Amino acid sequence: MITAIREVRRAKGLTLDDVARRCVPPTTAQTIGRLETGTRTVSVGWLNRIAGALGVAAADLVRLPMRSDIPVAAILDSGGVHAPKHETTLTPPSPGPGLIAVTVAAGVGDYRSGDELWCETLAPDSFGQAMNRDVLVPRPAGRFLFGRLIGREGGKLHLLPPGPGGRQQVVADPPWIARAVRLVRSL
Repeated sequence: MITAIREVRRAKGLTLDDVARRCVPPTTAQTIGRLETGTRTVSVGWLNRIAGALGVAAADLVRLPMRSDIPVAAILDSGGVHAPKHETTLTPPSPGPGLIAVTVAAGVGDYRSGDELWCETLAPDSFGQAMNRDVLVPRPAGRFLFGRLIGREGGKLHLLPPGPGGRQQVVADPPWIARAVRLVRSL
């Protein structure tokens, strides 16, 4: 199995020892190094442990022949643009379970026509994870509200629509909400 453990670890700025200590249960830097280089076989158990330590999905650590990574040619920061110190690649995002999308047909607020928003659905007990984030909220008869979740009182959610002059909306006891987690925008 070809893995991207080293690339993900470096992209997160972690050492072998950092990852080893973050594993549950902890392991050694030498073991992580062997798993990275392929001198030790990466089992599903190890893949899950390392993914947890890196804060990514296990699928992000596996290179699939049909999924091509994008090489990073340059890094842009406040000092200008420069070449990366190490060969680095980006893995294109892959949809996960519970994701839904919102497409933007006309510019409103921070969003432009043609934008795509990937949203993670949340059950009522997880609504607090979406505070001060843009959310999609279902309404009866196939309608929706979209806006910034600015407050919760009991089962009532307070949303502020995008764009200037929007009036706060209150929704009572929605069965789920979807928190915007990724903006896809063509330039």
